[in-house]
This record gives sequence, structure tokens and C-alpha cells, in this order.
Amino acid sequence: MISQVFILSSQGDHLIYKDFRGEAGSDVVGVFYEKVTALTGDQPPVVMNHGDLHFVHVRQGGLYWVATTTADSSPFTLIEFLNRLAALVKDYCGSLCEKSVQMNFALIYELLDEVVDYGYIQTTSSDVLKNFIQTEAVCSKPFSLFDLSNVGLFGAETQQSKVAPSSAATRPVQSSREQGGKSEIFVDVIERMSVVIGSNGVVMKADVEGEIRVKCFMPSCSEMRIGLNEEFSIGKSQIRGYGAAVRVDECSFHQAVRLDEFSSSRILRLCPSPGEQTVMQYQLSDELPSAPPFRLYPTIERDSGGRLLMYLKLRCDLLPRSAAINVCVTIPVPRGSVSVSQELSSPDQSAELKLQSRAIEWRIPRFPGGTQLSALFKLEAPALGPAPLMEVGPVVLAFELPHLTVTGLQIRFLRLSPVQPGPSQRWIRYVTHSDSYVIRV
Repeated sequence: MISQVFILSSQGDHLIYKDFRGEAGSDVVGVFYEKVTALTGDQPPVVMNHGDLHFVHVRQGGLYWVATTTADSSPFTLIEFLNRLAALVKDYCGSLCEKSVQMNFALIYELLDEVVDYGYIQTTSSDVLKNFIQTEAVCSKPFSLFDLSNVGLFGAETQQSKVAPSSAATRPVQSSREQGGKSEIFVDVIERMSVVIGSNGVVMKADVEGEIRVKCFMPSCSEMRIGLNEEFSIGKSQIRGYGAAVRVDECSFHQAVRLDEFSSSRILRLCPSPGEQTVMQYQLSDELPSAPPFRLYPTIERDSGGRLLMYLKLRCDLLPRSAAINVCVTIPVPRGSVSVSQELSSPDQSAELKLQSRAIEWRIPRFPGGTQLSALFKLEAPALGPAPLMEVGPVVLAFELPHLTVTGLQIRFLRLSPVQPGPSQRWIRYVTHSDSYVIRV
């Protein structure tokens, strides 16, 4: 049973506040933010108490999604509710951010009125809610010169305009049926990898978690068929097919997915509902089908002037036609470091010493496969300890690998039935993120 639901910005601004039972005052919003900001660490506890009141919150889109209760409700139920509420707001508003919530506050209040009745959860299904929600979403698309790159002479389409941008699916689900939007469906294969590489270059841990996510903007689609690799295998079973093996350890499916053709043909069948849903999740533990995407070769020593010299060579072992983007290399440095001078191998790179976190952040916008970059950092640290080299590292990498899956999972085909009467587009996108990529030095 839920007493209140409210949404706060990262600065504590009140964006949405809904009191269902009148059991607590509005001052609990300030109490919650004070408790969150007073805690040390980047991840405060999900469940907190203040007297007889219990706070349950999640972070989505840089916002705090909070539910309060005075009863002995299950915290897992409230966490699942808040995650589904955030997914609903994303479906109906198009994106999760402070500006989107501010512009669509009337729509969000209407959603809360239908989702929760006197503190009791009614439904979080987009299919059910679409019959009751009347408020249209307000979308804002800021002007960008980059958008002009897809327009040719006299407005003609270029080849790049035929590729779906990463923000193409960031729009409300009502747009396809109420606002004259395109009839489209997006299938995203998203993987997150966790890797630990020892100082000798040996991979000590390698885990991959992935999911197939569908976002539908079609007014009517009775069935969708998604064909996976014929060589896709689950567990230690015998390898299927004749091509390169694609294996995962565990796999789970959405309750709406029908698996009558999965065992024989590796085909998923489902009736997609408007909005976003995860149709399949999988995991691969302690194994990578290919070499890790990055290798680091560090050299760390002290010079005659007492400075700490760190020479780093970073190699990208992807195929030459692939590239990593938004690469950020974080190098922890010894206590007492005050400044750093740098020599980078290309002008598009940047580096900065973060004194608060005692780390150097080396940023690389784009890193092509099969290439190597280097950086020399000269660290000024007057108060170095007796063993400064022991305080350097481990190095943490954050990156994104577009058009690539580590496991090799691919979508063979995407078929819709019945055939859509008007023009419709189907997009399949692949991306791999670094969940935790640690290299010991």
C-alpha cells in the first residue's frame, strides 16, 4: 500500500507530488532529500526509514522516483512499481529527464490517477492505460546543426538519413496513432560486459549480461517473429548449426513470448504492445567468445625532480571496421597530487585531474579498432608517500561499442503479421556497454 509518490530532480526540486492517503505531510519530500544527500557514497540505500514512514526510491534518468508507505509492504513490490512507473513515463513522454517531466506534468498526474487508487496499485500495462489516457505528450526537439547533415541538396535524402539515429525511438508511444508519427518498430540488442584483467594481462573475470528490447510505434500488429542465430545455444548443450557458435549460460523470456518455435528454429513469437518491453534476457559468465576489446600497457616511474611519470599505451583490439566511442579511462593517483601535465597522441583527446576523486580522466571520443593511442602524464605531488606506485590504479574504462555484440548474438530476421497497410520501418540496433572494465597495474 502506497502513501505518496513523488519525483525529484538531482538537485532536490519537486517535479511531481501525489498523496494518495493523507497519512504524512508534504514535508516528507524535504526529509527524504536531506537523508539522501547526508549519506556518503554514490549509491544511498534503496529503503530508508523516518519514524514510522518508509522511503523506497530508485534512480532513473537522473531523477529520484520515490514511494512512501507506513504499512509493512514488500520493498521489492515498491521497487518494481517504481521501475514500471518510470518505464511508463518514458513510453508516454518519450524520454526520462527533468525537462520532459516538467513539460508533461499533467500527463504524469493522469497516469498516477489511473495506476494507483487510494494507495493500491491497479495496473502498469500500456495496453490497458491507452484506453484511458487522454492527455497528449509535449515533445521538445532542440535545434541542432548536426540534424542538417542528413539533408542533401534541395532537401534530398542522403545515405546517412537511411540509418536510424540513437534518439529515433525517444518519442511518445501515442505519436504513431494520434500525432501522425511514423509506423516504426525498434529491436535493440544491448549487452553489458564486466571484465577484470590482471597486471600480467590475464583475464581474471569476464561476464556479459544482455537483453533484447522492443519498442513498438505501430497502431496494430497482431504478431512479431524475431529470428536469432541458428547456432544460438543455452548452457553446455551441444553446439547447434554449422556456423560460429553463439553460446550463453542462462536465458529468460518475457511472459508474452511464445517459444513453440524456439527449440527448433530459434524464433521468438510475441504480440508487441505499444511502448517498450524486454522480451529476452541472457547471461554469459567467466568467458568471452573473443579477446577483450582493450589492452593497457603502463609504465610508471619517478623522475629526478620527484614527479611521477605515467606512460600509458592503450590498444583497441576490435576489428578495423569497428570503433569504440565515448571512451573514458580513469586512473587513480596517489594522495597529495596537485597538478598534472600531459602529452596526448592525438588532438581530439583530453585529460583532466579530478582532485576530489583523486583520479585522472582521459577521454577519447572515438577509438578505431586495430589502433593504439598513448598518453604521458607528469604528476606533481609534493607529499608523495613512501610507496607512491602502490597507490596508482586500478584503471577503470568506460566505453560504448556501437553495432557490436560481444556474444555474437544477431537478429536473422524481423517479420510482422499481418503486413502493415501503410509504410512502416523496422530497425535493428546493436550496442555493448562497459558495466565494469578494470585493468590492474
